Amino acid sequence: MKARKIKDNIYWMGSVDWDRRLFDTLVPLPDGTSYNAYLIKGSEKTALLDSVDPPMAHELLSQLEGIPKLDYVISQHAEQDHSGTIPRVLEKFPDAKLITSPKAKGMLMDLLGIPENFFMTVEDGDTLSLGNRTLKFIHTPWVHWPETMVTYLEEDKILFSCDFFGSHIATTDLFVTDEGRVLEAAKRYFAEIMMPFRGVIQKDLDKLASYNIEMIAPSHGQIYPRASLIIDAYKEWVLGALRNKVVLPYVTMHESTKQMVDHLVSALEEKGVGVEQFNLVVTDIGKLAMALIDAATIVVGTPTILAGPHPYAAYAAFLANALRPKTKFLSIIGSYGWGGKTVEVLAGMIPNLKVEVIEPVLCKGVPLEDDFRALDTLAAAIAEKHKEHNII
Repeated sequence: MKARKIKDNIYWMGSVDWDRRLFDTLVPLPDGTSYNAYLIKGSEKTALLDSVDPPMAHELLSQLEGIPKLDYVISQHAEQDHSGTIPRVLEKFPDAKLITSPKAKGMLMDLLGIPENFFMTVEDGDTLSLGNRTLKFIHTPWVHWPETMVTYLEEDKILFSCDFFGSHIATTDLFVTDEGRVLEAAKRYFAEIMMPFRGVIQKDLDKLASYNIEMIAPSHGQIYPRASLIIDAYKEWVLGALRNKVVLPYVTMHESTKQMVDHLVSALEEKGVGVEQFNLVVTDIGKLAMALIDAATIVVGTPTILAGPHPYAAYAAFLANALRPKTKFLSIIGSYGWGGKTVEVLAGMIPNLKVEVIEPVLCKGVPLEDDFRALDTLAAAIAEKHKEHNII
């Protein structure tokens, strides 16, 4: 793909990865992704913001063929999908200076072996003149690595946000055209990558509020010609109220747990509580992560295996603990054959969640009437907790 014009002397460069379906050997990519770099030509200097994942290096290098000189290469984030091709760019433009945050300098030297003489570090709020254009560097540590920063192009009111505000979509559209599709992809991206850093992101949103941002150009996904679209969405995901909803990830072996899940879902529905149910054998973890953003309660359904929870249920608990959603309540339901410590094991796996545990319901073997009544009680307790906290 050729370089594409955003505005006069501002170009998208990079690669669209149509076929990639897994990121970091962990995150599903149902719609592929893109690796966005940006070329900015000033009246005196030229800068390249970020690069591409190394397997796509040939595309970026081809786009740079007609560029006689690069004065600056700016690395906003040391992760290889953004910085991995920088060594090859510097080979092509050996006189360019590599602009990074101080923290990123050491990381890029460690991860990519870039010699120290290339580096020029910038502090939070520093500016760089390209002649008739000015770049301002804004440090955003832990969005989502400790060294990250974003870059504001003052004269054009464009925020180059790297991973901040990104989405994983492969498309020929340079700008957002289908807002609904992009917001869903961006929500998945937020849930999987950014949600653990909600507190930091809230501060960064406040920090960015003082800038007149008209356009946002992230390093994954399409460019937002209307910056408020994604900024407002982030405010909702970070600061929005919890919903009157239970997220119920479960796994079943001999259908006893499934019977309990079905009964609890029906009981919650009767109490006016919404449910998003996930069979962990077939679940897209991105969908589960998205559901956790605003769920008031998590209920994990699991059979007991080798005296503890099923590994899929343990994985769901580990995921929730890592993502740190705003959830307030947790419970566990399931079946066992002779005994075990399912509740204790799962409870010990979620130290990051500041939740109140509502009395679990475990049955021996196939659930009987007393067990179904206990599930009714659990549904009533969840509904009452939501009302007490004005979760509607």
